[in-house]
Amino acid sequence: MVLQALGPKAWSRLSQFKPRVLLRIPGSETLYVKSRHWSGQGQPKGPGLRTRLLITAVFGAGLGWAWLAARAEKEKRHQQQRTEALRQAAVGQGDFSLLDHKGQPRCKADFRGQWVLMYFGFTHCPDICPDELEKLVQVVQKLEAEPDLPLVQPVFITVDPERDDVAAMARYVKDFHPRLLGLTGSKEQVAQASRNYRVYYSAGPKDEDQDYIVDHSIAIYLLNPDGLFTDYYGRSRSAEQIVDSVRRHIAAFQSILP
Repeated sequence: MVLQALGPKAWSRLSQFKPRVLLRIPGSETLYVKSRHWSGQGQPKGPGLRTRLLITAVFGAGLGWAWLAARAEKEKRHQQQRTEALRQAAVGQGDFSLLDHKGQPRCKADFRGQWVLMYFGFTHCPDICPDELEKLVQVVQKLEAEPDLPLVQPVFITVDPERDDVAAMARYVKDFHPRLLGLTGSKEQVAQASRNYRVYYSAGPKDEDQDYIVDHSIAIYLLNPDGLFTDYYGRSRSAEQIVDSVRRHIAAFQSILP
């Protein structure tokens, strides 16, 4: 009743007083203890927005790093499995004995310790062989421009030993790259080298001028410094794609020979 008589102003003044807690202790005087504001301002606060954002960023970075590490490890295992499978399959593991375009005997052991890009074709090829050799040369030149990478040896092996003797190979390779090595030999020697790399070839019928086309596999082969077949690149692969692939193989290479 008194509050009603005082009116609304009394309520506003009373609201400014902090509530007290009545504490009765047996055998003692009654105590009045001030309590905290009811507004909740004295409640403990959680982490601020900046702290939560920092925690989220650190957590996200950790997940990203873990994903990248797992992906790198997966790619490494895949490459090791591929190399081991190629070694066990014995693709291109056999030796060969041929002559280079200077008349010097060459065998597979001569290329040990080098990365090799190898192409099988013939000097009378009207278009495909020149195009593929030009692409091979572009790859070699791009890799040469990176001083941290080892030199890659380009090799051209004929599948037409009847026409591609030492002199013919010498005339042909000089138009592409100064380090391009041309290899030829007898029919038996060329056939053996082609079998080692699973290369198919077959001479077509001769025309009235005794000219003919040789049908053959079209691929650029990559050999690692162990002399093992590592990868191959068909006509659909561009020079840039081959460069990227060779660069990755070089970075991942680990010798598997004793």
